[in-house]
Amino acid sequence: MANLKEIRNRISSVKSTMQITSAMKMVSAAKLKKAQDAITAMRPYANKLTELLQSLSATLDVDSGSKFADQREVNKVLIVAITSNRGLCGAFNSNIIKQSNNLINNVYAGKQVDVLAIGKKGNDILSKTNTIIENRSDVFDALTFDNVAEIAEKLMSLFVDGSYDKIEIVYNKFKNAATQIVMTEQFLPIVPMESDANVQSDYVFEPSKVEIVEELIPKSLKTQLYKGIRDSFASEHGARMTAMHKATDNAGELRDSLTLTYNKARQAAITNEILEIVGGAEALNN
Repeated sequence: MANLKEIRNRISSVKSTMQITSAMKMVSAAKLKKAQDAITAMRPYANKLTELLQSLSATLDVDSGSKFADQREVNKVLIVAITSNRGLCGAFNSNIIKQSNNLINNVYAGKQVDVLAIGKKGNDILSKTNTIIENRSDVFDALTFDNVAEIAEKLMSLFVDGSYDKIEIVYNKFKNAATQIVMTEQFLPIVPMESDANVQSDYVFEPSKVEIVEELIPKSLKTQLYKGIRDSFASEHGARMTAMHKATDNAGELRDSLTLTYNKARQAAITNEILEIVGGAEALNN
C-alpha cells in the first residue's frame, strides 16, 4: 500500500485538476450560449436563402446554368476540414479528421485530393499525410461573415479556374451541447436544383431571373460556409463543456477513492502504532 504522503500528494493533484476542468466547463458553457444563439438565429436566414434560390433556379432553362454548377469529371478534389484551434473537447476534432481521411483514402481514392484546413488541430494532423494548400485557423480570432466570405471567394475562384473539380466541406453540425453530427456537404459544384411543377412563376423580376440567380449563388455559398463554421464553433464549445463535465466527475470519483484509501492506510498505521505500544508495555511488565 502506498505511503500516506504519496496518497496525500495524489489527492492534492486530483483536486487541482478538478478546479481546472470545472473552470473550463464554466467558460465553455458561457461561450456556448453566445455561439448557440448565433447559429440558431442564422439558420432560418440560410434556409430561406437556399429555398429562394431553389425556387428561382427551378424555373430557369438548362442553358442558363451558372459557372458554379459546372459538372466536370472529378479528378481533383479539395476537402475543407473545419476543426478547432484548441483541444480538450473529446472526439470533436478526431471525428473530422477521421471523416476527412475516409474521403481522401476511400471515397476519392486514386484522385488528387488536397485539404484546406480551418482550425489548427486539423492542420497539425492532416498535414502529416496530405497536402494542405492553406491553413486558415486565424478565422476563429475574429469570426465574422466578411472574414469567412474571403475564404469562400477563394474556394469559388479555385473551382471556376479549374484548379479543383469538386469541393467538399467537413464539419460538426451543432445539435445540442452533448451531440454533434459530422457533416459532409458538397460546396461546389452547386447541387443541381430539381424542378418543381408547383413553383409560382407569376412574378415580375427586375433584373432577369438569370441575373438574380447569378447574384444569389455567391451569396448563398458564402452563407453556407459561414453557417458551417458557425455550427462547428458552437459544437466545439458544446463538446468541450461535455468533456470537462465528464472529466470533473471522473476526477471527483478518483478523489473519493483516494480519500478512502488514505483513510484506510491512516487507520492501519494508527492500529500498528497502538499494537507496538501495547506490545512494548507487555514486554516491560514481563
